[in-house]
Amino acid sequence: MSLATARMVPMANAIRALSMDAVQAANSGHPGMPMGMADVATVLWSDYLKHDPAAPDWADRDRFVLSAGHGSMLIYSLLHLSGYAAPTMEDIRNFRQLGSPCAGHPENFLLDGVESTTGPLGQGLAMAVGMAIAERHLNAGFGDDIVDHRTWVIAGDGCLMEGINHEAIGLAGHLKLGRMNVLWDDNNITIDGTTDLSTSEDIKARYEATGWHVVSCDGHDFDDIRRALDEAVADERPSLVACKTVIGKGSPNKQGTSATHGAPLGDDEIAAVREVLGWDAAPFEIPEQVLSDWRGTAERGSAERAEWRNRLEAHGDKAEFERRMAGDLPESFSLDNYIQSLIDEPQKVATRKASEMTLGEINANLPDTIGGSADLTGSNNTKAGGIGPFTADDRSGRYIYYGIREFGMAAAMNGMALHGGVIPYGGTFLVFTDYCRAAIRLSALQQARVVYVMTHDSIGLGEDGPTHQPIEHIQSLRMIPNLLVMRPADTVETAECWDIALREKDRPTVLALTRQGLPQLRTEAAAENLSGRGAYRLKAAESPRRVILIATGSEVSLATECAAALEKAGIGADVVSMVCTQLFDEQDDAYKAELLPDVSPDETLRVSIEAGTTFGWDRYTMTNGLRIGIDRFGASAPAGDLFEKFGFTADAIVPQIMNKLNG
Repeated sequence: MSLATARMVPMANAIRALSMDAVQAANSGHPGMPMGMADVATVLWSDYLKHDPAAPDWADRDRFVLSAGHGSMLIYSLLHLSGYAAPTMEDIRNFRQLGSPCAGHPENFLLDGVESTTGPLGQGLAMAVGMAIAERHLNAGFGDDIVDHRTWVIAGDGCLMEGINHEAIGLAGHLKLGRMNVLWDDNNITIDGTTDLSTSEDIKARYEATGWHVVSCDGHDFDDIRRALDEAVADERPSLVACKTVIGKGSPNKQGTSATHGAPLGDDEIAAVREVLGWDAAPFEIPEQVLSDWRGTAERGSAERAEWRNRLEAHGDKAEFERRMAGDLPESFSLDNYIQSLIDEPQKVATRKASEMTLGEINANLPDTIGGSADLTGSNNTKAGGIGPFTADDRSGRYIYYGIREFGMAAAMNGMALHGGVIPYGGTFLVFTDYCRAAIRLSALQQARVVYVMTHDSIGLGEDGPTHQPIEHIQSLRMIPNLLVMRPADTVETAECWDIALREKDRPTVLALTRQGLPQLRTEAAAENLSGRGAYRLKAAESPRRVILIATGSEVSLATECAAALEKAGIGADVVSMVCTQLFDEQDDAYKAELLPDVSPDETLRVSIEAGTTFGWDRYTMTNGLRIGIDRFGASAPAGDLFEKFGFTADAIVPQIMNKLNG
C-alpha cells in the first residue's frame, strides 16, 4: 500500500465516523450512503476536484453535486474536513436540528460549497447537465484561461431510476458534455431492499446507448478508483463511473443491507464499527493527523486558484466575465426605448408573439441569455434575436433544442442558473408545467434566476382541447413560495414582465402567455414599470365607482369591455390589471388599499376575471365578491367559441355584475 493510499484509509474513515455519529445524535438520517461512498469521495476530493475552501465562490472551481442528497452527511463531512468555514463541528453535532446549516438534505442557500439543493432523486444529476452546458458555453466565449472546469456528480440507484435521469442523460450524451462525470454508488440497495425487487435493467448499457462513456471500479480500492476516474477525465464523452460499493461499509452486522439506508445504526452497532475500523476517537472528534491530511488536500486548489487569478487579471474580458458571474445586467441594458416604440406604434398580437418581439431586443443586447424549448420552438416563440443553437460542435450557441424533455429542460436550466454567468429561459405549454413542476419548485427553493416561458395559457389555445388547456395551473403555481407568476395583458406588459424577470437575481419567473392575439391596452408612456407593482389601475371609473374589475392576461381586455358597458349604465368601474399576485402582495399597505379600497361590497363590488379556476380569488374579491372563471375542464373548439361557451364575454359577465349589485 502506497503512503498516499495508507493516509486515505483513515481519511475515509473520518467520513464514516462523522456520518454515523451525526445521524445517531439526530436519531434521523441516512448513514449508509456516506459510509459506502467514503472511499470514492476521498479520492475525488483529494486528487481530482478543483476547489479552494478559502474561496467557495471561485468561478473556475469544479462543480460537485451530491445528487443522492439523502446522504447529506457525506458532503457535510467533506466540507468540514477539507477546511471550509462551515459547517463547523458544532453544526455537524446539530445535524438535522433547527438552526443548523446541516439540513436533512443539502441546501445551496445554507452552505457555501453546496452547489445545489438536492434530495428529490435524479434532479441533482439533471442540474449538473445544466452546469456542464454553462461551463462549455462560457468557455467558448472566454477561453480556457479563465473557464476550464468539470462537473462531478455522486448519484445513487434511485437517481438513476427516476424518469428525469433518462431525459438528462439523453441530452448530455447528445451534446457530448465530456466535462461531466457521474460517480454511481452501485450498491444494489434501495429503501425497500435490494434493487432486484424493482428493476432488472442494464444501467450501463442504457448509458452507453445514450452516448456516454462507461467505466467500472471497485469503490473500496483507492487505486482502482483512480484508474476509473483517469479514464473518465480522458474521455470526450460524459462518463458514468460505476463504483461497486457496500452500503454502510464498516458496519459488521448491517453493511450491505437496507438497514443502513435511512435509519441510525444504534449505539451498539456504532461501537462495533469503531472496532472494525480501528477508530478510537470520540464522537465528533477527528485525530490531528487525519485532519491535517484532509486540510492538506486544499493546497492544490489554492495554488490553482492563484494561477487562475493571475490569468484573469491579464485577460481582456476580465470586467465582462466578472459582471456575468456576479449575475449583474450591463449598466447600459434597458428596454425603455423598445417599450416606447410599442407606445408609439401599438400592435395587436398574442403575448407569446409579444414575448418573441421582446426577446429579439433582449438577446441582441444581453449576451447572458441562453434560450430553448422542449420541442415547441415555433409555438413558444423562444428563438429570437439572431441566436444560434448550442450543439456538440458549437458551444457558442445560445439556443438549446431540448427535445420532448420538459422536466429535464427545467432541471438543466436550474443548473445553468446555479453555475452562474448565464440567464436561462425555456418554453413549453403552460399545461406541461405539470411535467416541470418539481424542478420549478426547486428553482424557487434554490433562489435561481430561471425564466419559464409558458405559452397557450388558457382555453384560448382552442382546438387542442382539455388535455392541453390549463385550468388549475396558474393558481397552483402561484402557491409556490418565491416564484413570480406573471400573466401579461399586451405587448407593453409582456416587455415589462421580461424586464422584471431578468432583474430578479434570486427568484424564478413563470411567464404565462397567450396563443390568441390581444389588443394593446397600454398606449401612454408610464413613469415606471407598472407591472413591477404586481397590479395597477389600467382604467379609473368615470361615473361614481361601484365596481372594481380585477383581471389578468387575455381577460384584461375583456374587463375593459365590461367596464365600458357598466359605464353606459351609469355604474363606475375601475379596471385593475393583476399582472403578478406575488408582486402585488409585496406592495405596502397604502398602495394596496388605494388600488383595492377596504369598503363593503354594497359600496364597491370586486370582480375577478380569469380564464382559469376561481380557487383563491376570494382573497382579492372578498367573500361577497364575484369570481368569474372556469372550474371544469375545457373543450375542443375554436377559441372564440370556447370563450362564449364558458361565459367569457361582456354580454355574459355584465348581467352577473348587475344582479350582484342589485342584490
